[in-house]
Amino acid sequence: MVKIGMMVADRYEVLDKVGAGGMSDVYRAKDHKLNRFVAIKVLKQEFSENTEFRSKFRMEAQAAAGLMHPNIVNVYDVGEESGFSYIVMELVEGITLKKYIEKKARLSVKEAVSIAIQVARGIEAAHNNHIIHRDIKPQNIIISKEGKVKVTDFGIAKAATSNTITSNVMGSVHYTSPEQVRGGFSDEKSDIYSLGITLFEMLTGRVPFNGETTVAVAIQHIQEPMPSPRDFVPEVPVSVEQIVLKCTEKSPDLRYQSAPELIEDLKRSLISPDEDFVKRNNKELAGATRDFTDEDIKRIKKQARFKNELDPVEETNANDGYAEEYPEDKYNGEQYATDPYPPETYREPEKTNRPSKNKENRKSSSANHKKKPAKKSSKKKGSSSKANSGLEMLTTVIVVAAAIIVGIIFIYIVGNATGLFSLGKAKEPDVIQSAEQVQVPEVKGLTEVAALEALNTAGFKPSVEYQVSTEVSQGEVIDISLAEGSMAGKGTPVTVFVSSGSEGVYVPNVIGKTQAEATVMLENEGINVKVEKTNSTKIARGTVISQYPKEDSRVARGTEVTITVSLGEEMQDVDMPDIRGKSEDEAIALLVENGLEYEADTEQEYSELYAAGQVCYQNYSPGVTVSSGTEVKYRLSKGPEPGIYNCSYTVQAPPDYIPGSEANIVLYNMEDLSSPLWQVKTNAFPQPITLSGLDSVSYGTLIINYPVSTVQSVTDGAGNVTQQTVTEMKSSEPIKVPFTKIQ
Repeated sequence: MVKIGMMVADRYEVLDKVGAGGMSDVYRAKDHKLNRFVAIKVLKQEFSENTEFRSKFRMEAQAAAGLMHPNIVNVYDVGEESGFSYIVMELVEGITLKKYIEKKARLSVKEAVSIAIQVARGIEAAHNNHIIHRDIKPQNIIISKEGKVKVTDFGIAKAATSNTITSNVMGSVHYTSPEQVRGGFSDEKSDIYSLGITLFEMLTGRVPFNGETTVAVAIQHIQEPMPSPRDFVPEVPVSVEQIVLKCTEKSPDLRYQSAPELIEDLKRSLISPDEDFVKRNNKELAGATRDFTDEDIKRIKKQARFKNELDPVEETNANDGYAEEYPEDKYNGEQYATDPYPPETYREPEKTNRPSKNKENRKSSSANHKKKPAKKSSKKKGSSSKANSGLEMLTTVIVVAAAIIVGIIFIYIVGNATGLFSLGKAKEPDVIQSAEQVQVPEVKGLTEVAALEALNTAGFKPSVEYQVSTEVSQGEVIDISLAEGSMAGKGTPVTVFVSSGSEGVYVPNVIGKTQAEATVMLENEGINVKVEKTNSTKIARGTVISQYPKEDSRVARGTEVTITVSLGEEMQDVDMPDIRGKSEDEAIALLVENGLEYEADTEQEYSELYAAGQVCYQNYSPGVTVSSGTEVKYRLSKGPEPGIYNCSYTVQAPPDYIPGSEANIVLYNMEDLSSPLWQVKTNAFPQPITLSGLDSVSYGTLIINYPVSTVQSVTDGAGNVTQQTVTEMKSSEPIKVPFTKIQ
């Protein structure tokens, strides 16, 4: 498997291990081809040996590699080597949102909403590329030391769930949507549900549903009403409460239908936190029969085409283990769709010309029936006369019935091949399917969310710029960079100019703040942040030196403000010292002496090599070359893990030992030289040590006291100098003796 110092793909040098999870281990490495540091996620052996899973994992990782967004941990490479599978990702120095919540107990409303906005932006970018995360949770969200929020592990969740990896590996049951629990299906709205649960945890410091087993928690997602965050933290404003409750509706139809729609409400909650503006859908609509709109049909066709190309053999009703153990009738009859558009709640728009057409067919069929005897049938009389002209209707009925089992996506895969959805009406021109050229939709006057959805559906790549406007209401589109109704190539970038209202916002003063503080302050005002860095001999590293536009400037919401952050004095190359085995004070002094910054990891770990209170981990390997000012993270030991240890060790004679002389051998309890575990006086070497049943003692310190001969010069009274051999006692250097844990 992977070892420190090995080269992966003749390109990536593994430097050290930085983390581990249920499915993989993560290593810090250096990409020698591009001269940059990266993270390598290596699948654990039980998954690497699964050929089907490896194939799925590789395909999903390659799809995720197409995502490039500031709120996503970017995937650079994927491959296999020496029996293990790996992906190479952007290296993010930071802390997971889960640990951040644990450190702060719970987050402030503004901080929680700001983080949720950044996560939603990352999810939006993935959804725009037809990639569903399927495992949004605080453990998969990283806050970098610059304050940037990044979502990681795109693609791994799908590879796992499609190969029946259990939820114990995924560790996601507290954040899993009801439709995933019931049937394993997930779409964009499943990610929104998981983000809602994550926002709840940020606000309250706890998850809404908990239980002794994963199954118990899963059933609560299905059956129990979602608690309000205000039940635990009364100061949560009403707008944020309603956002959480809308994200976590049991029925996908009642949630936010897209990430941009959620982002719009999250931004508004920062401006008007106590305003009850969130529009909640009527629960009766969740089970109502609705017609497909043209936009629904186009979107589903597009999703089905992409899904079929990416994963032509995947079953749409794959489950994660809960559906088999708890079938439908154990959910008190409560039904939630496992498809985004369940067939029992939708019907194809009725064709106005169908009744008359059927009449003519019945007349023609009756005439034919008189000429030719009908075959016996279990259907009522006259039904066989529709055998020829009624074939179209029969096909429709069969396909709709099949859709109830396999889902609406499969309907459209079949429908595209059979023409099912074009029966009874003339085929309209489908600009989405035309060769490379697509029509620019009319978006002026629409809301930002509606405009982006229309442009994405048409196949464009939209971006947003905000402008102050006294004529157009806040949030509505003023203009776009392409002429509406014109033809342009699919994938063409298009800028949407959106009104930020008649007044705009004031730019806060962030000079002197840390980069993380400045980012939060600006984004809380609806301002986008661009970071530039420069060396400074006067301003502390990580502090904002300047900003543009300047403080108190009035700008449109969404405007980009550039902040310049100090890198401290000019960097120099230094060798990373080894701080393992040193006390915390000694380690800090050594790091400062070498011009390095430091941060203590609040999480301690058991160590069989280092006593409690000593440094047992550092995130850079000793001896590697780093830049001065690099932040070194270290972790303190809790001592050996409680258990029973044995010692089997053979003591060799010191090089200068006088054969046959008596030596005193003492084995101490770890590094406590006042507490001997074993000792013996002997004149014979090698000397074996055999101890058993040592409680929580993972190693010992061995010291040998023995006589040595030295030649000394002796001067007598007459001044004559002679050489004499003198025997004296000597203590050996301490020897660390590792013990073996047996239970």
